[in-house]
Amino acid sequence: MSGPIHGEEYVEWKAEGDAILEPLGGLQGDPVRGKAVVIDRDSGNCLACHLMPIPEQPMHGTVAPPLHGVASRLTESQLRLRVVNEQLINPHTIMPAFYKKPDEYYRPHPAFKSPVLTAQEVEDVVAYLKTLK
Repeated sequence: MSGPIHGEEYVEWKAEGDAILEPLGGLQGDPVRGKAVVIDRDSGNCLACHLMPIPEQPMHGTVAPPLHGVASRLTESQLRLRVVNEQLINPHTIMPAFYKKPDEYYRPHPAFKSPVLTAQEVEDVVAYLKTLK
């Protein structure tokens, strides 16, 4: 499927090993917008599970690894695959896939068969995570 998703076309991507080497759709990420997605409880909501160096935000989760220094441990390409679909790295993870093919999502209502994030939001989140060294 390649219809509109959140106002944009779905961008095909390919995992190579534990990474997606190229930015989705060749898009440039913005770390400021990425941080906003990370803390937004209606989109990324990363703080629900991860402890992050965002002290101004309350209630960080502890069920997933802390993301302090994540850019020192993972490359940009590795971060991208983890945001897009961590389940390809760890099939037992509880982390949702934020950008997989719409037909691969199980959702009871067709209106909700779309990625959680847009390709631009994925690249923005990756840009923000790259700042966490």
